[in-house]
Amino acid sequence: MTRTLPSRFTVMPLPVFKLIGDLSVDTGTWFRDLQVRAEAWIHTNKKFDFNALEVRMDNKIAEDIYDPEQCIECGCCVANCITANIRPDFIGSTGINRLYRFLIDPRDERTDAEYYEVIGNEDGTFGCVGLMACDDMCPKEIPLQENLAYVRRKMAAAGLKLTFQGVKIS
Repeated sequence: MTRTLPSRFTVMPLPVFKLIGDLSVDTGTWFRDLQVRAEAWIHTNKKFDFNALEVRMDNKIAEDIYDPEQCIECGCCVANCITANIRPDFIGSTGINRLYRFLIDPRDERTDAEYYEVIGNEDGTFGCVGLMACDDMCPKEIPLQENLAYVRRKMAAAGLKLTFQGVKIS
């Protein structure tokens, strides 16, 4: 990989994240904040029964959920995102990818309107300008732009539906 680099090059810490020292950055705080802001967990009203057998999920759905779950939270996609570098409140492709994972999970009971409240704005799915640096830099080759496109379509439809229902969207 370094074979094609010039004999001298500069190594710098990842932007966006808080610098700890030298080349070390704090990705953990950023990702924890993202999980809370994006409400990145399954929302359900079902009471969890520790003694119940796990309900088997359809293989196709499980495989679809598996792909976005491959994110290792390395931060490469966020660090190379122009929007994330300019706007610190943007959740980036990793946040959108996390919510994509829950949008396709049948166990999550949130409505599209509830998702819209979380990411149907400039800090969420509509903040991306589509330069695809995230896709280019993902070491796990997660199809981040495809996932963004899916989420953006769902959120655009949810926004239109809310508008036609007379709900004021801020």
